[in-house]
Amino acid sequence: MQNISKMFQSATLKLTGWYLAGIVIIGIIFSILVYNFASGELYARFEVIETRLAQDTTPQQQSGFDFQSVRDRQLAEAKQNIIGMLVYANLAVLAIACIASYILARRALKPIESAHEAQTKFTSDASHELKTPLAVMKTELEVILSDKNATKQDYREILESNLEEVDRLSDLSSTLLKLAKLEYSALEWRKFNITETIDIAIRSLGDRAERVDIAAMKKLPDIEANPSSITELVVVLLDNALKYSPPKSRVTIKLQRRVRAVELSVTNTGKGISPEQLPYIFSRFYRADNSRTKEAEASYGLGLPLAKKIVELHHGELSATSQPGVFTTFSVKLPLSQTRSL
Repeated sequence: MQNISKMFQSATLKLTGWYLAGIVIIGIIFSILVYNFASGELYARFEVIETRLAQDTTPQQQSGFDFQSVRDRQLAEAKQNIIGMLVYANLAVLAIACIASYILARRALKPIESAHEAQTKFTSDASHELKTPLAVMKTELEVILSDKNATKQDYREILESNLEEVDRLSDLSSTLLKLAKLEYSALEWRKFNITETIDIAIRSLGDRAERVDIAAMKKLPDIEANPSSITELVVVLLDNALKYSPPKSRVTIKLQRRVRAVELSVTNTGKGISPEQLPYIFSRFYRADNSRTKEAEASYGLGLPLAKKIVELHHGELSATSQPGVFTTFSVKLPLSQTRSL
């Protein structure tokens, strides 16, 4: 990690140098143009003065006055003053440019550095999450193979346990692929009725759908979005609400019309989320340990980050409010048109 930091610091300094080089070149060109323009103006003014003196004075008056010498002396002094002013101005610009170039270089590289740090952390977390079930499977297999008195039932239990871990790994890889696809694939937009999409998402929950109540306005406008992504979003929010609530409690999904948007909210009861945890719940692999249920223990903490990414790609807003021990509500505001959101 230290090498990465040094690499970005080096890149920042190099980019700062390129910015300064460009500013110096522009400054030199500009100074030459200013110098030539000012010198030309001075020559032109002195020529006008010389012409007027020649017209307004007699030869006798001109004999004691060397106008050319005075002109050359004044021009030399003026050029020195111009050069001095340009040098000081360029030094001042260079000093300001050094600071500005470094700030601009940092700002230009900051998104790349942040993305690299996020990717590194994501890779590290994913490796850890993959390593845990593999270690469990390996340990169980080693134990059963070393047990000479193991029965057929013992082998069956180990295989069932390993199958559960394989299912968890399959879910993890599937979610990671969805996140990767959202990062690099362009979504296709079309108009559709979000109420119908929510019905599809609820039916996909199977038996758990019986715990879901719908409160929606009768007339909601069609939204411009990606239907499959919105279905995935609703499934994630409902699945999260069902996992982190008592087994027989109700989960309510509500639809409301907003100004040029539709708001979808999912509310459940249970332990809720503490104020200290709320800022982190959309981070990948984050799990609020004190709000887990037995069913939620298999979660990898990727559902809410997936939901957030879907909402961001739809130029919407996703927020969460919770009163520990009472309720938790996730609210999604989706624009009616993607054209207006761009």
